[in-house]
Amino acid sequence: MIPISVLDLVTVREGGTVAQALDITVRTAQAAERAGYKRYWVAEHHGMEGIAGGATSVVLAHLGNHTSTIRIGSGGIMLPNHTPYVIAEQFGTLAALFPGRVDLGLGRAPGADGRLAQALRKDIHAAAERFPNDVVELQARFAGQAAGGVPSPQAAGADVEMWILGSSLFGAQLAAMLGLPYAFASHFAPAALDEAARVYRERFQPSETLKQPHFMAAINVVAADTDEEAHYLASSTDQSFVALRTGNPGRLLPPVRDYRASLPGSARAMLEQVRSVSAIGTPQTVRGEIEAFIARTGADELIVSVATYDPAAQIRSLELTMDVVGQDSAAAGTA
Repeated sequence: MIPISVLDLVTVREGGTVAQALDITVRTAQAAERAGYKRYWVAEHHGMEGIAGGATSVVLAHLGNHTSTIRIGSGGIMLPNHTPYVIAEQFGTLAALFPGRVDLGLGRAPGADGRLAQALRKDIHAAAERFPNDVVELQARFAGQAAGGVPSPQAAGADVEMWILGSSLFGAQLAAMLGLPYAFASHFAPAALDEAARVYRERFQPSETLKQPHFMAAINVVAADTDEEAHYLASSTDQSFVALRTGNPGRLLPPVRDYRASLPGSARAMLEQVRSVSAIGTPQTVRGEIEAFIARTGADELIVSVATYDPAAQIRSLELTMDVVGQDSAAAGTA
């Protein structure tokens, strides 16, 4: 079995607080480390009361201090929101604090609606157009080059594993051109998954850091004792997707029995499409669906997204998943 990693949005639950969300993330990361997952990634989102990972590098420092072996990283940093110089400093510092454990996944989307540009005092659309150049600048700074004549002492020579993230062909093409590993957000945007994987592999150019393409695909996973219980637990995230797509995002809500059946046809069809890349059910069901997904995509690595209203169920889902995908995943993750 290929290596498996974890994506965490640092979810704030209904009735909970940001501090509680961060505590749950720490406990989940520690459980993932014990279970043998390879990486633990946190995603940058802004202006959403149900997601507390906006200060991504700060959250990663907190996770690094509470774990010891699992790789920690961004899934991802939305680079148009920042300058490459600041990200080089932040992740160079993380690499000094946690040697050999830091990943920098980079995305081109802002991670929020257009109001974010005003809050950040940035022209995000123009910054998105500069995304390829900014990625190259980051590479240069980590290589010790003083881009623009200004050195980045924290970044120079830092052991940071850079990734390109995406949900379209743009990221696949850029990752291939730069010879970087590529992670596809198929857990919420599966439409271009197969084409992106093909384009990335066909156009990949070997680099000093990566000789062969390395493709990671994201999948929603909820494992429980019964299929019914797993789908019940997954209904919390289902509700979040529906709320987001209808312009009313909020905190993670308690699960609802037969939630999808209660939706109007259009909402149910939308949800089934965006959540189609999922493995939800008993450990045996999850194993079968994961194996089928790997066979379909030829992925070199998976990253699982799981958020349940009950934090204990979230941790148990990760444990059950790793139990059934076998110790081969843990061994591959340390290879």
